[in-house]
Parts: sequence; C-alpha cells; structure tokens
Amino acid sequence: MKNGIRILQIAFTYIGTIVGAGFATGQEIIQFFTQYGKWGTLTILVATALFIWLGTKMMIMSRRIEAKSYEDLNKHLFGPKAGAVISMVMLVILIGVNSVMLAGAGSVFMEHLNMHYQTGLLLTIIGTYLLLNRGIHAILQINSIVVPMMLTLSVLIVMNTLHLPTSDRFLNLSTDQSMGVIWLSPLIYTAFNLVMAQAVLVPLGSKTDSASAVKWGGILGGIGVGLMLLSAHVAISAHMPGIRQYEIPMGSIATHLGAAVQLIYVVLIFMEIFSTFVADIYGITLQLQQHLQLSPKLISVGVMFICFMLSQFGFSSLLSVLYPLFGCLAMIWAVKLVLKSE
Repeated sequence: MKNGIRILQIAFTYIGTIVGAGFATGQEIIQFFTQYGKWGTLTILVATALFIWLGTKMMIMSRRIEAKSYEDLNKHLFGPKAGAVISMVMLVILIGVNSVMLAGAGSVFMEHLNMHYQTGLLLTIIGTYLLLNRGIHAILQINSIVVPMMLTLSVLIVMNTLHLPTSDRFLNLSTDQSMGVIWLSPLIYTAFNLVMAQAVLVPLGSKTDSASAVKWGGILGGIGVGLMLLSAHVAISAHMPGIRQYEIPMGSIATHLGAAVQLIYVVLIFMEIFSTFVADIYGITLQLQQHLQLSPKLISVGVMFICFMLSQFGFSSLLSVLYPLFGCLAMIWAVKLVLKSE
C-alpha cells in the first residue's frame, strides 16, 4: 500500500513538473504539435514513448549514483569538467523556463481573473518562498492534489469536444511544414522538458528508497503526460485556427463547460504553473548550493528576482523564442542520456 502511494506521488510529480505554463495553458501544444495538423497525433505518441523511457531512466540512474542535484547527474553523463559546464548551461535554461512560468502566472491573472499582471507574478513568488522550506515533500503533496484534478478536467474537456462538429479536425488538419520539421518537433519537445524536469526528478529519484516505486512511477507519469498531451491536442484542434489568438487557449476552451468549470480550470492552470515553479526553484537552489557559500533562502530569492525581471517581456513571446532554442540545446543532453548505460 505504501509503495503504491509512493508510485502515484512520483507519477503525479512527474506529470506536474512537465505540465508547466506552456503545457497547461495550451501554448506548448500549439507550438510543438497542433500546428502540424494531422501529424500532431502521431508525434504525440512518439513523445509519450520517450517520456516513459527517458524520464524513468533518469530517475533510476539518479537513485543509483545517489545524485544530490542535477549537476551530479550531468557529471555522470558527461564527465566532471564537461558535466559542470553543461550544468551551467542548464542553469540558464531553467532560469529562462521559470521566467516563462512566472510570465504564465501573470497572464492567468490578467486574462482570466481580471487582475493585474504584476499581481500574478508577486503572489507566485511569495507563495514559492513560503513553501520552499518544506522541500521535496511540499512538491509531492501539491502535485498529488492538483494533477488528479487536472486529469479529470482534461477528460471533461475532451468529452465536451467530441460533441462538436469539428471534433475530428485533429485527424485532417493540414500543414505547410516539412516532414523533417514535423518529426523533429517531438524530439525537441521531449528533450527540452526532460532537461527542465531533471531539477525535480533527479532529487526525487535519489531520495526514493524503493527502486520499483521509481520505475513504475516514471512509467505511469510518462503515460499520464501523453494522455494530457493528446487530450489538449484534440480540444485545441477543434478550435483552430481562431484559438491561437489567446494567451491561455485551454482556459478559453474551458468556457464551453460553463463559468464555474472555467474558473476551476483557470485556477488549476495557475496551480500547475505554481507547483512547477516551486519545484524548479528548489532544484536550481540545490545546484547552486554546491558552488555558493550562501543560505538557500538567499539563493532562492536571487533566482526568483532574475525570473521576475525576465518575465516582464510577456508570456507567449518568451515561449515562442526560448522553448525551441532551449529544446535544441537539450537534444545534446538527451542523446547522452540515451547512450549512457544505467
């Protein structure tokens, strides 16, 4: 029973880490899958298989080498010197990603809660600071609540979409993109998200006593990510191309389920952004503690301040520029993970 609960906690944390600002809002789905029309469904299946395989492998490897942070994993993959350099590159990537997370929180408050953009940023930062003292346990608990609710609402949105006359559009939407670009997209998407997730999954894997819990938690988590990808893709495809005008596409789709459900969904989007932001700041702090003779609180505050400044550029603009660029850099890391024996 205890092992089963731990498996679910790991799976939910895996899902919650991947389902960040771009995913939960729908922006990532459009950028990497839906814009490729009917091919989006097949590329989602490829991404799902990679999430199951490589996410699980990362956690198992982290547990075996007793990694304290993602830098320890990178040194294991690339060697001490190259691993340290790669970790610094990943630090830049993670700070950029968390700037996107923070910007996403601001967009949720502005577009759907009729509050100021800066209010969303500040509330997210304050809440993160208060939770960081509880470490990995707070991250597990948040995701164990938010992710099941998110999965339930995703099912409701898909069921509602199936009643629309455009429900089969995900099977016949056309695209002008080349096949090379289409099939590279799930590889870039998976590589980028796994790089982002290592800040959480590395300490999660290394601090879990049961090897079987790590293995099955990773498998279930990868499957869950795939199901959420597919459900969002089906729903967004049915509303293409008009849905692209929204900063929070999935929030707009939720309006078809009624005002109450839309509000719940928007709050859950914020909670997903928030939980991922907390988890990533935790992972970044662990990595920087190995180099800076400063208190964890001071490091966390410094990192969040940088994210706050970068988030002033807005959400979708950051997403469209940073994600593909970071994804390409992450491909190198993913190839090393594939080739490295456990």
